[in-house]
Amino acid sequence: MERSLVLIKPDAIQRGLAGAIISRLERRGLKIAAMKMLQMDKTLAQRHYAIHQGKAFFNDLVEFITSSPIIAAVFEGEKAVETIRQTMGETDPAKASPGSIRGDLGMDIQQNLVHGSDTAENAEKEIALFFCPEEILDYAKDIGR
Repeated sequence: MERSLVLIKPDAIQRGLAGAIISRLERRGLKIAAMKMLQMDKTLAQRHYAIHQGKAFFNDLVEFITSSPIIAAVFEGEKAVETIRQTMGETDPAKASPGSIRGDLGMDIQQNLVHGSDTAENAEKEIALFFCPEEILDYAKDIGR
């Protein structure tokens, strides 16, 4: 099973869309392995977005993600990274397909509701930024009851 980090960003929290986003991911067959709400500080934001350091939009990313609480979650499933990225849609909501989270609910390229890891390797690194191993639960889904 593959795992991926999902961040439900400040705009989604402010607009009351967290439940809808989580629901869409669960309906794709993904299972929640960890979840918490937090206020990301500048240090964590800079570490999370380190790949973008030096780019013109880096400071705006950090400012936005630290502007309001977020929900960090680990989702697990077959091809979790790919499934989450398809479900989220293109980064720019104007280019995202209808039916995707961003295509249906997104408003602009920076405030695009949700982050998902782009590779399984990056998912491992990103998950470690937000969760210690004992916070990630391993359980079987018993949907027969």
